[in-house]
Amino acid sequence: MAATHGEYRGYLRNSVDLEAGQHRFHPVQSSEPTYRPLLFGTLTVMGLLQMASSVAILLHLTGYLQEVGSAGHCEVQTEPVLNALRDTRKNRRCKMPKESPPSAHLPITAHQEYSKKGEPKAVTIDWDQVHGYHHRMGYQKGKLLVMESGFYYVYAKTCFRYYKYLPEDNIQVGVPPVDVSNTQLIQYVYHESIKQNSKAVVLMKTGSTMRWNNTSYNMYCAQQGRGVRLEEGDALFVNVSNAWMLDPEGEGTYFGAIKLGN
Repeated sequence: MAATHGEYRGYLRNSVDLEAGQHRFHPVQSSEPTYRPLLFGTLTVMGLLQMASSVAILLHLTGYLQEVGSAGHCEVQTEPVLNALRDTRKNRRCKMPKESPPSAHLPITAHQEYSKKGEPKAVTIDWDQVHGYHHRMGYQKGKLLVMESGFYYVYAKTCFRYYKYLPEDNIQVGVPPVDVSNTQLIQYVYHESIKQNSKAVVLMKTGSTMRWNNTSYNMYCAQQGRGVRLEEGDALFVNVSNAWMLDPEGEGTYFGAIKLGN
């Protein structure tokens, strides 16, 4: 019985110790809420950093766009292709940045004297440098001169018009008008290749045979463009038949090129 009584007392002590041991684990359970503020704080910091980075990127882009807008002196610097078709009546000389690709856009020179005999023989058009531009490309006697090899887009547009009583025709009394009932209006764009001893070959050709009326206003435009590989020293020029019918307005008759790549 003594042993039994001792075992019973030992059992009581073990049960007390067991209960006391259970209280030791309470701090572990109570530490769980301390992780929540830490988690919320981390998420808050990450959100603030993301917002700050977004604002920094926005400010950077805004500053970049402002820099681009203020760096240039004209539209040609940022949009050379679209600006090539701008209103050529505005006499603006643009300062092209050095990093801009070689390009040119030239309107027709007004008040050119061409024969009115109605001969279809093609002649070279002379272009106006004052109301146009050529950047890193040369110009001489109707020809665009390539100064840098590469792949270019070349374009040309010519407009023809005829009316018997146009003031600039200065038709004298008793002088019969030119027969325009069967008129060939052809536009040629030529390429002189330095590799072929500057031999001129037709790069593009377009046009039509028009049946016009001597007593009414007539107009026809021909436009074409294409990409071509050009070498330093090459030249480009435009020939047209019946050049005396050319529209002298720069927005209707022009010639240009722009380098697209190497």
